[in-house]
Amino acid sequence: ADFVAVMQPDDCPNRRPESTQRLRVDYFYDEAIGNFHYGEGHPMRPHRVRLTHHLVVNYGLYKHLNVFRPRPASRADLTAFHSDDYIRFLSDVTPDSMQDLNPGVMERYNMGEDCPVFDGLYEYCQTYTGGSIAGAARINQGCSDIVINWAGGLHHAKKGEASGFCYTNDIVLSILELLKTFSRVLYIDIDIHHGD
Repeated sequence: ADFVAVMQPDDCPNRRPESTQRLRVDYFYDEAIGNFHYGEGHPMRPHRVRLTHHLVVNYGLYKHLNVFRPRPASRADLTAFHSDDYIRFLSDVTPDSMQDLNPGVMERYNMGEDCPVFDGLYEYCQTYTGGSIAGAARINQGCSDIVINWAGGLHHAKKGEASGFCYTNDIVLSILELLKTFSRVLYIDIDIHHGD
């Protein structure tokens, strides 16, 4: 992990390349992502991101990438799309505290088998979403041509509820970031289920 830079928001030493130069590829990874666990038997397994990262390292692919550890997404970042009450719920709920909640609250936010409450849930959301938003910002700044965030792509979360293993919709938040610079964004979804 010693080759991972800590991303600085305005650190953009090289602007758009000449047509003969290589494309600049940014890669966002936080080693903590592999520590989160949806629960026994759940098909979503964030540790797969760590396994993918090990392939990137062991094949030496990182030598061709600008590698960054993203800052966690802030509450303000998350509420650019999500409702305040939903983000407050995500930041407060824990496996222990959910036992004291009215069952209607869990239902309201669509928390359950597909989207369980687990230790570090809010930090998980901040981590994967922070990488995607930072990547979009780097494109906006002209610092990068391609951005990779294997932890991201959780496109089913809705404005005020979780859905389809997704708690915060980093895709929508990234598109909102890109729309600060670009008038249109083409989003191609290759998941078997279309995004929300």
